[in-house]
Amino acid sequence: MIKFIVRRLLQTIPVLIGVSIIVFSMMHLIPGDPAQILAGESASERQVEQMRERLGLNDPLPVQYYNFISNAVQGDLGSSIRSGRDVTSEISGRFMTTIELAIYSTILSIFIGLIAGVISATRQNTFIDSGIMVIALFGLSMPNFWLGLMLIKYFAIDWGIFSPSGWGTFKQMVLPVLTLGTSGAAVIARMTRSSMLEVIGQDYIRTARAKGVKEQTVIYRHALKNALIPVVTVVGLQFGFLLGGTVITEQVFAINGMGRLMIDAIRARDFPIVQGTVLIASLLFVIVNLLVDIAYRVLNKRIDLD
Repeated sequence: MIKFIVRRLLQTIPVLIGVSIIVFSMMHLIPGDPAQILAGESASERQVEQMRERLGLNDPLPVQYYNFISNAVQGDLGSSIRSGRDVTSEISGRFMTTIELAIYSTILSIFIGLIAGVISATRQNTFIDSGIMVIALFGLSMPNFWLGLMLIKYFAIDWGIFSPSGWGTFKQMVLPVLTLGTSGAAVIARMTRSSMLEVIGQDYIRTARAKGVKEQTVIYRHALKNALIPVVTVVGLQFGFLLGGTVITEQVFAINGMGRLMIDAIRARDFPIVQGTVLIASLLFVIVNLLVDIAYRVLNKRIDLD
């Protein structure tokens, strides 16, 4: 197990380097001059040039990238072009908000998805099964921004039950979590159903039933445990995507998380902020995948990670 964890952590190094190169290149291909934005529209060419020199934008791109990556290795992600504050400080103020949003949404997805998937599998080809799968299809089809706007209109504006924006109180958290959790629950429900149907057809399940074991015990102790491995993969991927994919939801609900910070930074051509947020999101995604692999071993002792 230890060897596996060390090996996977070492594998993150080339992944993060590749991500940093791609993001660095894309940011410099986007039209717009951050020095001009920072200096203002009325700034003279000399003032803009002085700003470019101060920001190090006149250096060749390989030099700029080397300076960025060498500082990042030491934990220094640079300073924001807009505010002049340390990038780490800028991100840390938004980090926990995005993490909380992703965690609560994933918990909701797991709770709804597992229950719906198990019910659907145990009532295969019935009206309940068809209804759950149709609802899951709608959940997959609805764009997050549309669902978020609909929830705001009815539950916040028309009925005044929850808050339409912000993050921190229960009334502010409900709608964003529902928005993100819906699509995840639909994916988990479909995967749980498929995996459960495969496991239920195995010989050991028929043997357990033939021995007179209670159906509830057969389903939840024997079948569900073995059906969870592919579901864990989906949950891990969903959580990883949420860490970097809350951008639209944070914009819709005016949540000051990492996603909204990155959008504002892209608009202002604030290279250090964008590069820092993408690197941290990539690192978290890799760590989540590592935890998923470890969860395999916990669920099935026969899986050898070493």
